[in-house]
Amino acid sequence: MKNELTIKNLHASVGGKKILKGVNLTVKQGEIHALMGPNGSGKSTLSRIIMGDPHFTIDEGDILFNGESILPLSADERCRKGLFLSFQYPMEIPGVTLTNFLRTAYNSARLKEQQLSVFKFHSFLKKKMEELKMPPEFSERFVNDGFSGGEKKRCEIVQMAVLQPSIAIMDETDSGLDVDALRIVSDGANKLVAESGMGVLLITHYQRILRYVKPHFVHVFIDGKIAKSGGAGLAEQLEATGYAQYSPTELKVV
Repeated sequence: MKNELTIKNLHASVGGKKILKGVNLTVKQGEIHALMGPNGSGKSTLSRIIMGDPHFTIDEGDILFNGESILPLSADERCRKGLFLSFQYPMEIPGVTLTNFLRTAYNSARLKEQQLSVFKFHSFLKKKMEELKMPPEFSERFVNDGFSGGEKKRCEIVQMAVLQPSIAIMDETDSGLDVDALRIVSDGANKLVAESGMGVLLITHYQRILRYVKPHFVHVFIDGKIAKSGGAGLAEQLEATGYAQYSPTELKVV
């Protein structure tokens, strides 16, 4: 059975201001969904709410994983279910090496008999870093501390490769990347989808990452809700015409 993330009529606010206004979306393992929209439309808010950010209030609706509500669950419990968020602005964690950070996260999400020793985890991590063209010495550096923008994004993909989620949310992973870094990050995401059947919700402003990570579905996100859904061709249309054509007061679904 494929794992499935379902968002039902989700309304949410922060500080009394409504941000999400009735979001409906289903992402299954093996599917790649692109969520495209202008700044301030609520895309990143949606990603944070899915992962359990306590700063937001759920006014109505539900978020389900395999048919069960995850709203009562903490962020780490949602991660253990198989959800993952790649941050738009990855945090620096001085004093914590990438190896220790990832080994702790990996083992905490698994039964005791599935956990890896220090030696076995080092070998496992080294292989993942080689596949993503991440220099091995980065494993002993503090998490994202002194990393370039591209290195931080590659580090996010390394974390995704190690934790092996069922559904990954990639929040503007393409922002700040040059062409080479974009290809490396995209290749890493494609490899994970192909090998593990991971589902992806890819949040972006632009089509350029979608030239490398091919979506099965594209959704236009305007004013806190999905204004239109379609296939990969919809992204090309948006690149040509922009978002202005989509009125916040009209829903269009194809």
